[in-house]
Amino acid sequence: MSSDRRTFLTQLAAVSIAGATSFARSDESQTFPTRFITKGPRHHWFGYYDKLQFDVSGRYVLGMQVPFEHRSPVADDVIEIGMVDLQDNDRWISLGRSTAWNWQQGCMLQWLPGSESTVLWNDREDDYFVCRLLDVKTQQGRTIPHPVYSVSPDGKTAVTPDFRRIADVRPGYGYTGFPDPLADDLAPSDSGIFRIDLETGTANLIIDLAQIASLGEIPNAQPGIKHYFNHLLFNPDGSRFIALHRWRYPDGKRLTRMITANPDGTDIRIVIPNGYASHFIWRDPTHILSQSKNLLGNSNWGDFLFEDREGGTVEEIGHGVLDPSGHLSYLPGNKWILDDTYPKGKERLQTPHLYEIASNRRIDLGHFHLPKVYTGEWRVDTHPRLSRDGRYVCIDAVDGTNGRQLCLIDIGSIAR
Repeated sequence: MSSDRRTFLTQLAAVSIAGATSFARSDESQTFPTRFITKGPRHHWFGYYDKLQFDVSGRYVLGMQVPFEHRSPVADDVIEIGMVDLQDNDRWISLGRSTAWNWQQGCMLQWLPGSESTVLWNDREDDYFVCRLLDVKTQQGRTIPHPVYSVSPDGKTAVTPDFRRIADVRPGYGYTGFPDPLADDLAPSDSGIFRIDLETGTANLIIDLAQIASLGEIPNAQPGIKHYFNHLLFNPDGSRFIALHRWRYPDGKRLTRMITANPDGTDIRIVIPNGYASHFIWRDPTHILSQSKNLLGNSNWGDFLFEDREGGTVEEIGHGVLDPSGHLSYLPGNKWILDDTYPKGKERLQTPHLYEIASNRRIDLGHFHLPKVYTGEWRVDTHPRLSRDGRYVCIDAVDGTNGRQLCLIDIGSIAR
């Protein structure tokens, strides 16, 4: 990598179409050291914002590598799994490969919680999806005969939806190759959320779609709506997990309820029942920050803090300041929220930003141009991810002719 690409940069509001290293300025005229840590000709990204991308030391940053862009993946498209060594000139280290992936969430690549050196990702083997686990120090690996989505904080348990069904009802979030055998069933009892024992490899269906479709009131219920689950996440102590219960209408529109449950699927609570739930994150074991609307007199989308119980307290956070459509995380200590935006304005700028709860102030971390060719299923959301200590943010962003790449932002001046 050339020396100019290693120079710490900031992003100006007017980012060039080339999108390569440029300058960013926050609302308070702060600047944040920023650099792309991967380069072409291959394209790199990580995907969703709620997975552990940084190892415990903060030295190694996980990513995926692919030789093409601007189309949907097919079953035999292979991506390379790897990590970037931030202390060795951003050297790319290959770890494996996968044929079970999508542009938005990759292959669920992440560091195994509770481990210093084990990573995991989903893959395809013969006629089913699997999960690979690899110790990057010893190179010892093993395979779980089920894919995973969210892993408990102790690294022993995972929960997962049916990726075949997601691929059928929401292309771009499931995996191609295996059709949903229950595609004609609107709410099957044999599909739903599975609990995976990562030590034994056993899997059990803990919440089925027939069950959730009959639980409580379905907003705007109509004949022909098709139910599915997506976006699962354990809380910080592993005592409960979130899942989005979604249903698609015959015209393609969809609504969403947020539910939580115990790891065995019991004690299901409908936390957001009104049909409007989107990006979310746990603040602590009993509170969830999520985007919704038609709440507290606000008919527009906003960021709301929900208590994890039906009919619990609700508080709007950052009205008019914190973006109501971005991907949310809390910095360690829960005083700051990390968020981003979708492309805005003629320049199509994406803006990861920090929001300080006590002062109601927002600090932009940069403005990244997203060319129009990146749209729909293969768009590049920045999906900001934090290092374990909160010092670094890694995003997916377009680096000019290099295409999608991993970009590192040093927010140590705030994290400290």
